Amino acid sequence: MPILNRAAELQDEVAEWRRHIHARPELLFAVENTAAFVAEKLKEFGIDEIVTGIGRTGVVGLIKGKGEGRRTVGLRADMDALPLTEITGKPWASKTPGKMHACGHDGHTAMLLGAAKYLAETRNFNGNVAVIFQPAEEGGGGGNLMVKDGMMERFDIEEVYGMHNLPGLPVGQFATRKGAIMAATDEFTVTVKGRGGHAAQPHKTIDPIAIGAQIIANLQMIASRTADPLRSVVVSVTKFNAGFAHNVIPNDATFAGTVRTLDPEVRTLAETRFRQIIEGLVAAHGAEAEISFHRNYPVTVNHPDETEHAIATASAIAGEGNVNAEIDPMMGGEDFSYMLNARPGAFIFIGNGDSAGLHNPAYDFNDEAIAHGISYWVRLAEQRLGL
Repeated sequence: MPILNRAAELQDEVAEWRRHIHARPELLFAVENTAAFVAEKLKEFGIDEIVTGIGRTGVVGLIKGKGEGRRTVGLRADMDALPLTEITGKPWASKTPGKMHACGHDGHTAMLLGAAKYLAETRNFNGNVAVIFQPAEEGGGGGNLMVKDGMMERFDIEEVYGMHNLPGLPVGQFATRKGAIMAATDEFTVTVKGRGGHAAQPHKTIDPIAIGAQIIANLQMIASRTADPLRSVVVSVTKFNAGFAHNVIPNDATFAGTVRTLDPEVRTLAETRFRQIIEGLVAAHGAEAEISFHRNYPVTVNHPDETEHAIATASAIAGEGNVNAEIDPMMGGEDFSYMLNARPGAFIFIGNGDSAGLHNPAYDFNDEAIAHGISYWVRLAEQRLGL
């Protein structure tokens, strides 16, 4: 079964919505204009129930089917942009310097709006479909707040599904896997406190830069000598700030970064070893350390049965040869993980073609993917709630 004819007919209209959103990016929870646009569209479509302000600025629309049934399936898209300055030069490029849709959330939102319009027109299913528009995926944990606000219980959601575009995967193709598909992303900030002094007399100081450098080098031992080599962990130090002059050893040095894992046991092991390495090294040199280790998004884990449904739906649209059902897990994070912890479901990737990578100022969502995404959402809802 190829893409739906109605989805193809909607593509140009949905692309206009996408470009409208793209030109007006908003960050984290401050997506008031995007959320208002979404709510207005849902109202135009005749959605039965529209609730705003879930998870601060999230929107949920409930579409009731023709047939009897109480089951509700949730379909989720994210709405927020990134703090980057766009360089695409497209007519619909960001109008706000320092903000852009560099991850395709504009496309995700538009595709789910297109699916909502189709489902509201046809209602060829039992029960209900909840279309979920989430704020603050890019570091704010909006998915977590929507769950904490009681979204699953309020709409009686039994299953929940998410979709994200993937540059490099051809348009019209899909990819997913059972089990862990995206990593837990923990964040740390460490301040090494030493004793400053003259650069010509290092023996009279406790050099936090030298100690910090040793710590950073030794943190790589977590991956190479602590964790099972078949169970992934990535430790990345992405910031190091210290000093103010060529001839002064400073009092302190601060570095920060992330620890990414695909397994809860490895996650705990990595944090424990992280603290042990830092505490041991600063003690050996007579320094001190302030450690902030924040457990951020959990591992995104696809449930087996629901992943099978997602694969079957994608295969019906794209053909079995165009669905990779065993894609390698990715070490990026995704706060759809909170929804999958609350309800069974699955996360799938849709091809964005040969575009710039995600979180790149040259990135743009590929509008050619829209009809494929709408078709996936519609068929998935109809499959899970068939008459």
